[in-house]
Amino acid sequence: MTAPVIRVRGLVTRFGGQTVHDGLDLDVRRGEILAIVGGSGSGKSVLLRTILGLKRPDGGMIEVLGKNLSDLDDDARRPVLRRMGVLFQDGALFSARTVAQNIRLPFTEHTDLDHRLVTQLIRVKLAMVGLPQEAGAKIPAELSGGMRKRAGLARAIALDPDVLFLDEPTAGLDPIGAAKFDELIRDLQRSLSLSVVMITHDVDTLCAIADRIAVLLDKKMVVGTLDEIRAYPHPWVQEYFSGPRGRAAQAGHDMQAGRKDD
Repeated sequence: MTAPVIRVRGLVTRFGGQTVHDGLDLDVRRGEILAIVGGSGSGKSVLLRTILGLKRPDGGMIEVLGKNLSDLDDDARRPVLRRMGVLFQDGALFSARTVAQNIRLPFTEHTDLDHRLVTQLIRVKLAMVGLPQEAGAKIPAELSGGMRKRAGLARAIALDPDVLFLDEPTAGLDPIGAAKFDELIRDLQRSLSLSVVMITHDVDTLCAIADRIAVLLDKKMVVGTLDEIRAYPHPWVQEYFSGPRGRAAQAGHDMQAGRKDD
């Protein structure tokens, strides 16, 4: 069996006297879209930052692409970080830079590629996320929310990462825009052979593109397919997936699946 791209064992994270994760285990498989869900304050974003090396764990082990980041110094960590792309909420673009300049940043930081070649690669990345070429000359404030997310996604995939992290990718989008963004994520995951780790509260997204779902419960993690998680007897899970929004999302997913079978 192929080794997981991310392996978390016995993770403990604390803030002062508050323990957020206590003995958390998680595997992210190569080539899957894994969605992380949980209640407010359950530690979803903390987990993401800890995997990315932005927060040092208080216990346990995190292995990314076969490397334990805690064992690496800054120089040894950089090649691993280069193989990971991150899309934060609303794109997290630098407001004073154009979209093209934002996408250029990973190339400047991690490569010695010729300026003209990078310009060509920026055009490719814009096209890959469905943005017109003229969007590259705009600053983030001149773009809609959906376009900013796509620009942030172009920056996240600039260096062709192995693992893509997404933090609430469809937050703030209308249902049509969210569905199109879900489709874009799935298309990129397949075309680039990405492993995707996604924090989301969007039940429609879970039904549409998640291969597996990881639920943060009681400072640990429960992982399974959508059907397996929906059957899990924890009260929070049942309220989340069996409430009106969860039932509506599942009904829409079943309808779409029926159309594909016809």
